Amino acid sequence: MELEIVGAARTVTGSKHVLRTRKAAVLLDCGLFQGRRHDSFTKNRHLGVAGADLDAVVLSHAHIDHAGALPILVKQGFRGPIYSTHATRDLAAVMLADGANIQESDARYVNKVIERDHADMEPVEPLYTEADVAPVLEQMVSVPYHRRVPVAPGVHVTFLDAGHVLGSAVTVLDVEDGGARRRIVFTGDLGRHSMPILRDPEVANDAHVLLTESTYGDRVHPPMTEMHEELAAIVQRVAARGGKIIVPSFALERAQEIVYSLRRLRADKRIPAIPVYVDSPLTVKITDIFRMHPECYDEEARAHLRRNEPLFDFEGLRYVSAVEDSKALDQLRGPALIIAASGMCEGGRVLHHLRAGVEDERNAVVIVGFQAQHTLGRRLVERRPRVRIFGVERERRAEVFVLNGFSAHADRDDLVRYARATHRAGALKTIVLVHGEPNAQRSLADALADHGFPHVLMPRPHEVIRLV
Repeated sequence: MELEIVGAARTVTGSKHVLRTRKAAVLLDCGLFQGRRHDSFTKNRHLGVAGADLDAVVLSHAHIDHAGALPILVKQGFRGPIYSTHATRDLAAVMLADGANIQESDARYVNKVIERDHADMEPVEPLYTEADVAPVLEQMVSVPYHRRVPVAPGVHVTFLDAGHVLGSAVTVLDVEDGGARRRIVFTGDLGRHSMPILRDPEVANDAHVLLTESTYGDRVHPPMTEMHEELAAIVQRVAARGGKIIVPSFALERAQEIVYSLRRLRADKRIPAIPVYVDSPLTVKITDIFRMHPECYDEEARAHLRRNEPLFDFEGLRYVSAVEDSKALDQLRGPALIIAASGMCEGGRVLHHLRAGVEDERNAVVIVGFQAQHTLGRRLVERRPRVRIFGVERERRAEVFVLNGFSAHADRDDLVRYARATHRAGALKTIVLVHGEPNAQRSLADALADHGFPHVLMPRPHEVIRLV
């Protein structure tokens, strides 16, 4: 019985972990790697796992760094079932199709720039097209929370609520192999306590091994109330000088949380009534899916629904789908706030808004999520004076704000609290840290050791862990 850490090993993208026994092979997540264009292309073409050798895939949630490589895996021969929660299956349908459209659109644009300007760039080819998404959806099997199901010989899975994004799951694997029995708990991306909209993460009983993310293992998030205050101050400041506020945002969860926060600030008259645009066809579709899954909401959000109060609408908010309407936003005069994907600024409409607005000192870019190394988002977080957008270097005159408190990821204290709760609920002996950069993992490992966890592993890519 062993676990191979294929992706998200000492980094935060490309999540893939293979559980192998003498009778079965199960892949936990199948995410795209995000980073330098050439590195990303190579790593995503060669997933590091053979689809034909797998019995099943178990998907923790629909974010692209956890689910985005599924079409590639199926193209390369995987024919088994893909298990997820109901909401994750609905979200994957729109997110994978959108990912294909973005890849095709960005490839056309970049290749046009290369041809027109003789730019020193490699031509871009989509990793998959929208036609490759349908076979993935045909193989997906939806499972409700708390229902134990067999997924492969000797392997049963139960989903608990991870509280990270709509439909996100802590995956509990009960594994039997040659008379040995182990319970392995995979957090996927773990949510925070007391966040708006979703329920808090659930803890599994009787775990032997905890495979956990560690994205923010080296820091503690400020409280959400502080984030609302900072967002209000930014809107007031930039609107007063007539600038635009560009918010690169993940279409799933983060965009809805920002809209939810702006709705509250507008209702409390904490921010001026500037127009707000959610410029993402995907976000529009995802917000509709949110409305379809109130079973995932916390009590506060359900109370709004009982009072017929819209969670994701307010006066002055407009959802933008049409390409021409998106282009028109860059010609707007006067203050406005634009929320657009992608969250790490590696594709999608936000690149066009950054290209149009990053050189204007009146404008601001507000970062509201983790930015992986070698992404444009990370370069903005580092406040580099020049940034490359669509292959062209531009002066970064726009002010940059970083609001990590909006993150849907558990911080160091949350992760330690979850490990301690898992230990109290069973015989936890081994913790494996994935989905985190080295500094974050070392900090979290030290914190876990201080709380009595001596066996904490930080595996390298393709390292195999024997589950004894």
